[in-house]
Amino acid sequence: MSSKFEQISLKPGFMKHNGGLLFRNMSETEYEFKSTINQNHLNAANITHGGFIAALIDAGAGTSAHRASNNSSCVTISLDLKFIGVSKAGDEIIGKVKILKKTKSLIFLFCQLFCDEKIIASASGIWKILKVKPSNLGPGG
Repeated sequence: MSSKFEQISLKPGFMKHNGGLLFRNMSETEYEFKSTINQNHLNAANITHGGFIAALIDAGAGTSAHRASNNSSCVTISLDLKFIGVSKAGDEIIGKVKILKKTKSLIFLFCQLFCDEKIIASASGIWKILKVKPSNLGPGG
């Protein structure tokens, strides 16, 4: 498995706009992601906004579900977040994801977010594996 992080936020969109997400496969059931907190990620208390933490976990855990499903498209069904600690501008945040169970249509996982080796958030989530059939119609149908 890859020991090096790769930038996965290559196309324009929410995560690229917000600084991108680095990702790596640790095993078939374990994944890691990371990002650096920027000034625009902070709330009025000068700590990382909970909404950004939620988006970071959703993107990193969602990519883990995607990889665990043999690169099928996946969508979040539920994401139960626990906010435990804080981070600030300049901090590197590392997420660790463990796939708990995989069925034909669902992925169950657990994620922990760390800053300076201290846990700042955790999440349990369920992702739906989409059975998207290839289309020969091209863009616009």
